[in-house]
Amino acid sequence: MGARQVPGFLLPLGPWIVTAEELRDPHGLHIACWLNGDLVQESHTGNMIFSVPEVISFLSRHFTLYPGDIILTGTPSGVGTFRDPPVYLKDGDLVIVEIQGIGKLVNRCRTV
Repeated sequence: MGARQVPGFLLPLGPWIVTAEELRDPHGLHIACWLNGDLVQESHTGNMIFSVPEVISFLSRHFTLYPGDIILTGTPSGVGTFRDPPVYLKDGDLVIVEIQGIGKLVNRCRTV
């Protein structure tokens, strides 16, 4: 099937999505985030508190999951608000998130 482009979303998602059969081990992927060229978050999906099957099992006990549903699992340590001093995104900042085997998400922050 292969990775396919996802239409615009109002959240940091895409531009690519892969299916379960395209990713052999969702718990064996390097993940990193850069802010304006500086590495600010780096981890591994094997460090997730709950495994993907555990998350799906928990959620499916509380509501119905449908094909195409997307589950957001959170982020590695290094979130800006918990840094000393705190770091917050500002207009023009460039954020790049990369997950091994999936690709890069590149966003320029814009304020209104």
